[in-house]
Amino acid sequence: MTQPQDAASEARPEALPVERPETLPVARPEVLIGPLPGPLVGVDWLAERLGAPGLVLFDASVGAHRAASHRIPGARPFDLDGPLSDHTAPTPHTVPGAPEFTEAMRALGVEDADTVVVYDGAGIYSSARAWWMLRAMGFDRAAVLDGGLPAWTAAGLPTSATGPAYRGPRGSFTARPRAGLLVDGATIARALADPAAAVLDARTRERFAGTVPEPRPGLRGGHMPGAVNLPFAELQDPSGLMRPAGELRAAFRALTGDRDRLYFSCGSGVTACVLALGADLAGYEEIAVYDGSWSEWGLPGAPGTPSEFPVTTGP
Repeated sequence: MTQPQDAASEARPEALPVERPETLPVARPEVLIGPLPGPLVGVDWLAERLGAPGLVLFDASVGAHRAASHRIPGARPFDLDGPLSDHTAPTPHTVPGAPEFTEAMRALGVEDADTVVVYDGAGIYSSARAWWMLRAMGFDRAAVLDGGLPAWTAAGLPTSATGPAYRGPRGSFTARPRAGLLVDGATIARALADPAAAVLDARTRERFAGTVPEPRPGLRGGHMPGAVNLPFAELQDPSGLMRPAGELRAAFRALTGDRDRLYFSCGSGVTACVLALGADLAGYEEIAVYDGSWSEWGLPGAPGTPSEFPVTTGP
């Protein structure tokens, strides 16, 4: 199976579908969506509200999971490999501008007053990227489905065949970008020199150390001098659920000490958002994602000219 390119060896196996009738469930009239319990919701929370007016469910799968034949009923495509990345940018998965993001959300029927839940077919992989993009665009009523499609199917909940693209009414969503949640390489360079900040890399330990080739041809191996490595999968338990808040805090504190300004990087800005989700659950407030991530930092310089971004290898 082809894995998502951001971390070829890191994605979880594709969920096995549970065959169910392809009818869209409708929540009981007395069930209200209510406030989100936080940036993470469980399958029971979603199952009780699936189909309720005002709840939008997105499938943010990438790579092979994007073409899966099954989905949670009613899910709309949050296509990070398609219109929800800026394909004019030199690096993959770059966040679109506010006008383009607004148009994409309106085309997907999202209202400003909606509540959004995002999942992906790998578990918690690319769904966190969609959640972070929504937050960066000023939308706070969004959460990630804990465990994603694998947790949904493991609970015996229904799936439906993946249908055509969304064809419903347009929404009223308007992006209101927040500064500082998605940052560039110059900001990361300053953060690496800031004793109050920490830069955490979500790639595998082998990629961080530079002992295996990068999955994207032409990128240098290794990591940013001064960055620390926290592979995103280590924030999840063996079943693919996010670890409890106390365990997440301990994982971050072990690497960052008392620094409370955290920046996250990965291959292309996707799994860095899993670290951002974990940090949010752990109680951190000053967090940001490096949008270009290693796809930008790891680029070589022009012939005869060193890259402006230094790279080191080893643990």
